[in-house]
Amino acid sequence: MEQKYIDASKVLKAISDPKRLKIVDMLSCEELCACNILEAFHITQPTLSHDMKVLNEVKVVLDRREGKNIYYSLNKEYLKVFHHTLGQIFFEKANCICHQDCK
Repeated sequence: MEQKYIDASKVLKAISDPKRLKIVDMLSCEELCACNILEAFHITQPTLSHDMKVLNEVKVVLDRREGKNIYYSLNKEYLKVFHHTLGQIFFEKANCICHQDCK
């Protein structure tokens, strides 16, 4: 299997969780402290840490520590690449896999 399909499927799996998708939406506006994200959900801090680790591992979010607080932001450069990859998968193009002989 080509690496682009493997990588894209990992991101899609990570954001397929409704809570994580909402977190991504929240981060689309600005960087947020974990404490602010936590306030939007009825979950524990360890649960949020797990969700953020999943999003971080697939490069969707970046994190930085400032004192005791952790701040999260979207990895916009990676998401541009991911968006382009999905465009290559979802739309026909000159070298489209659908034009290749499947024998």
